[in-house]
Amino acid sequence: MNDRLPTPGPGVEDVLQHLEEARGSDFTGYERAGLIRRVRHRMSELGIGDHAGYVEHLRADAGEVSALVDAVPADVPGFLRDPEAWTSLREQGVPAILAERGPHDPIRVWSAGCASGEEAYSLAIAFAEVVGIEQFRQRVKIYATDVDDEALAKARLASYGERELRGVPPELIARYFERQNGHHRFRKDLRRSIVFGRNDLEQDAPISRLDLLVCRNTLTYLDQRTRSEVLGRFHFALAPGGVLFLGKAEALPHHSPVFDPLDHERRLFRKAPTGSPPARSPSEVVHHRGVNVGGIDALEEQAFSSSPVAQVVVTADGVVALVNGQAETLFEVSAEDVGQPLRDLELSYRPIELRGYVEQARLERKSLRVKDVEWLRNTGGALWLEVHVDPLIGADDTVIGVAVAFHDVTAARKLVEELAFTKRQLEAAYGELQSTNEETETTNEELQSTVEELETTSEEFQSTNEELETMNEELHSTNDELQTINDVLRERSSELDRVNGFLESVLTSLRAGVVVLDPQLRVLAWNRGAEDLWGLRREEAEGEHLLNLDIGLPVADLRPVVRPALSDPAFSGEVELTAVNRRGRTVLVRVVCTPLRRGGGGPAGAILVMEQRRG
Repeated sequence: MNDRLPTPGPGVEDVLQHLEEARGSDFTGYERAGLIRRVRHRMSELGIGDHAGYVEHLRADAGEVSALVDAVPADVPGFLRDPEAWTSLREQGVPAILAERGPHDPIRVWSAGCASGEEAYSLAIAFAEVVGIEQFRQRVKIYATDVDDEALAKARLASYGERELRGVPPELIARYFERQNGHHRFRKDLRRSIVFGRNDLEQDAPISRLDLLVCRNTLTYLDQRTRSEVLGRFHFALAPGGVLFLGKAEALPHHSPVFDPLDHERRLFRKAPTGSPPARSPSEVVHHRGVNVGGIDALEEQAFSSSPVAQVVVTADGVVALVNGQAETLFEVSAEDVGQPLRDLELSYRPIELRGYVEQARLERKSLRVKDVEWLRNTGGALWLEVHVDPLIGADDTVIGVAVAFHDVTAARKLVEELAFTKRQLEAAYGELQSTNEETETTNEELQSTVEELETTSEEFQSTNEELETMNEELHSTNDELQTINDVLRERSSELDRVNGFLESVLTSLRAGVVVLDPQLRVLAWNRGAEDLWGLRREEAEGEHLLNLDIGLPVADLRPVVRPALSDPAFSGEVELTAVNRRGRTVLVRVVCTPLRRGGGGPAGAILVMEQRRG
C-alpha cells in the first residue's frame, strides 16, 4: 500500500465535483477538514497517491463512488439512538406538540437526513406510543428525506436484521415489526404514514408547516455558513410552536432569538413566539456582518417593488401605504392609490372581502391565511390565490400596519387536480382488482397505500416522480400475483373436471338405475342404468320433480322411504314395487333409498338405487 497522502488542495474539489456529477450529491457546504480526512482515508486504502488518479478510479469503479458517499456522513444510523434523548422527545416534545393542536388536527413531521430509515421508523414508534396506534394512523404524517437514493431504497423496504434492531426493546419489536424471511419488517399499516423522498438540505426548499423537525448529527458535517442557512430554513419550515430535535453533537445557544430550549441537554428546542412578522423564507435570510450598508432604504424599496408576489401594506388606520409592481399589474392599482383608505379601493372587496381579515390580523396580532381564492381578471382567465395577512409589529410592540401578500397557486392547484384525477383512476383500478378475487386483498391494500401517498405528494413536488414509480412497481407485483392466482384457478378447474369425469364414469358403470334427488325431490342425477330401465333420457329427467316423471314406476309409492331420508342422515330403507319397464314388460323392482349427506353430516337430498328383480 502506498503511504503517500495528498495535501489539501483543489484536487479535493475535483473529487467532490465528480460525486455531484455521478450521484447528484452536493457536498460543497460540508466542513472541509472532515471531507479531506475521509477522501484521504479512501485513497490510502486503495494505495492511490494523488487526487487526479483517485478521480480516474471513481470514473472506472461505481462501487467506490458508493463507498465514498457512505463514508462522508460518518454518522451510523440506528433505531432509538441515544435512548435518553428519545425518552425526552416522547415525554416532553410530543406532549408539547399535542398541547398546541386539537384532538383531531393532523401532525406533520420531517426526518431530514433519514439515511436508511431507522430514524423515521423510530419517530413512528415514539408517536404511536404516546397517541396510540389508531390515532397515529389517522393524524400523523412523517416525511423522511435524504440525498442518497440507495439509502432511500432500503428505507422503503422497511426490513432490518437483528443487528440493526439490537437497541430496540423486545416488546416494541413485537408490537411494531413483523417477522419475514429471517428479518423484521415494520408494520405495513403504520408504514403508510411515512413518505420517503429525496431532498438536499443545502439546495432544495424545506417541507413547510411542520410540528416536529428532526435532524440529528447532520449539521455537524456542514461548515458554519451552510449550517446557519439550513437552520434558517428549519425555522421557516416549523409551524408556530413547532419542535426542533437535533443530535447530541449539535447545539443552539441557550438564548437563541428564534428557538427556546425544551430540553437543552437532549437537544430539544421549540420555535420561539415572536411579535414580528412570520418567519422569513430561506431566500430572505440576511447575514449581518456588523457593517453599514449604503443605500439600504433604496434597496429595500426596490426589492419590495420587484417582488414576484403581489403585496400591499396597509397602515394601522386602514390607509394603503405600499403597493408593489406585481400588485399594480394584477389588481390594476397604481401609485395614485397609495395614501387612500383601503375601503375606497376595489381591492378591499375583490378578490376577497379584505378589510375583515386586515382588521382581524390587527386586533388579534396574529397571521391569517386564506386559501382557494379565485380571481377572475379583466383581461380574461382565472387565477387561484392564497392570501397571507400578517400584522407588522413596531419597536414599541404596537401594531403599525398589516402586510397582505397574494401568492399565485394556480399551477399547484392544477397539479392537485391532476393528482386527484390520477387518484380516481387508481381507485377504479383498485375496485376492479378487489372484485377479481378475494385472495388479492393484500395486494389491493398495497395499492391503496400508494393512493394515500400520492395524496400527500401534492405538497412535496420533488417526491412526486418517486412515488409514482413506487406505484408502478406495486402494480407490476399485483399483475404477477394475479397471474399466479389464475394459474391456481386453472389447476383447480382441471382437477374439478377430472373429479366430475370420474363421478360420471362411476354412475355410468353401475348397471342399476341410480337417481339423486335434492331436498325438494328434483332430479339432480340420472344415470344410464335408469335410462335403460325406464327409457327416459338424462336430459329429460334432470331438473324435473320426481313425482312428475312419466315412467313405469309408481313414484308416488316411494314417499315412505324418500321422506325419512331427507330428514334423518342415518336412515336407510327399501321397497319392492311392481312396475313396467321401457320394453313394456311388467317387472318387480327393488328400490333402496339412502340420504345424500353434506360435508358436515346433515342430509342434502336422497339417493335411489333401482334394480330389477330376477323372477
